[in-house]
Amino acid sequence: MQAWRVHENGEPNRVMRLEETEPPAPGDGQVLLKVRAANVNFPDALLCRGRYQVRPPLPFTPGVEICGETEDGRRVIAGPALPYGGFAEYAVADAAALLPAPDTLDDAEAAALHIGYQTGWFALHRRARLEAGETLLVHAAAGGVGSAAVQLGKAAGARVIGVVGGAEKAAVARELGCDVVVDRRTEDVIAAVKEATGGRGADVIYDPVGGEAYAQSAKVVAFEGRIVVVGFASGSVPSPALNHALIKNYAILGLHWGLYRTENPRLVRHCHEQLTELAARGAIKPLVSERVPLGEAAAAVQRVADGVTTGRVVVVPSLKDGTAA
Repeated sequence: MQAWRVHENGEPNRVMRLEETEPPAPGDGQVLLKVRAANVNFPDALLCRGRYQVRPPLPFTPGVEICGETEDGRRVIAGPALPYGGFAEYAVADAAALLPAPDTLDDAEAAALHIGYQTGWFALHRRARLEAGETLLVHAAAGGVGSAAVQLGKAAGARVIGVVGGAEKAAVARELGCDVVVDRRTEDVIAAVKEATGGRGADVIYDPVGGEAYAQSAKVVAFEGRIVVVGFASGSVPSPALNHALIKNYAILGLHWGLYRTENPRLVRHCHEQLTELAARGAIKPLVSERVPLGEAAAAVQRVADGVTTGRVVVVPSLKDGTAA
């Protein structure tokens, strides 16, 4: 089979190599899956760089989220068991963690439903307890993780403010349903959010960016607001001023979604049921901006790492040429 493998750490377009190799052999409790589609995530770039929480032994195949097919023909969503990730024709996954792919989503959409939407659901509902009528601020609202949070926020009845970088991403955020869109490249984010909320600020802030985005969040969070930290795509990990959180009476919440898979897998399945229901009634639908063939996976991971994509870029091994969504 063909598989992308990383033999040394570095930038994805430099260290990912497409190779011919034997299909992986499943271990105890694992299954072999034919990869129907593999969603590109920012953690794939971090894996290549050797900067992710998990560091698989070299060489490894990145690709942490797929829609796959079991030997008996079932279409499933899975997080492949590294080092046998999803940017290949076949991957390995834990049998107990397989989730049914919703019938209402195609392979590429199903592949993109798992990590980003689970992260958004746990952040907004489990950690921040978002309520209908509250204001939700989403950083990087046109990206893969942010777009999921926007849709989930709207489905929960929140008023959503999306922060983006650039006119193209602003247009995407509006199409996603953001009530207010702030272009950080041309607008003062703090002033714009205060104006949009009548000076009150946002009740819940979803931050997958860190760095300057977090500093802005601390200045626009409402009384009894909640800032949910889900990642540091900017590459900068902020150091919150806890005296500021005390004085302004807001909460800083961390979310490491992967822990739920080991600490409370029942909740992961419950979340998937909720997401499947939302997808069935059209309340959420992964924004797949590009579908690319297996041969273009390294370039796709690099584009996501560089922050130049919108929505999700999905690798579809059966494709011969890349296609837009």
